[in-house]
Amino acid sequence: MVNGDFVNSIEILLVEDNPADVRLTKEALLEEKLHNSLNVVNDGVEAIAFLRKEGKYSNSARPDLILLDLNLPKKDGREVLKEIKNDDDLKRIPVVVLTVSKAEEDILKTYNLHANCYITKPIDLNQFSKVVKSIKDFWLTIVKLPPGGR
Repeated sequence: MVNGDFVNSIEILLVEDNPADVRLTKEALLEEKLHNSLNVVNDGVEAIAFLRKEGKYSNSARPDLILLDLNLPKKDGREVLKEIKNDDDLKRIPVVVLTVSKAEEDILKTYNLHANCYITKPIDLNQFSKVVKSIKDFWLTIVKLPPGGR
């Protein structure tokens, strides 16, 4: 149950190019017994293709939540965020920026691009796991997500 409603599965899109961070995120989400589906893409171009159901992603599920790194190959996370929030079909999907950058400029820019929150990734593995768990606890348990509009 999520927010008192039965949910088959919560779709999460992780946009992350670091294999270690992908593995840690998967492990942290699996520790919990919530029903969720984690899709992973490794760069910004793939993220947009996934969200727009283009090419090999034509049958992809619309995510209920996006975890977005800023420093991505091919298309930067800031560009991805801008495209998502300027797209009438995608803009209601919550985007959690999860990045190593602590730069004030990055924080301000992502909020100006309408990120739903900004989290700096801890370097320590235990702390990283706690951060992912807190994202899960807040976004997938407490928050009422917008209807998918599939």
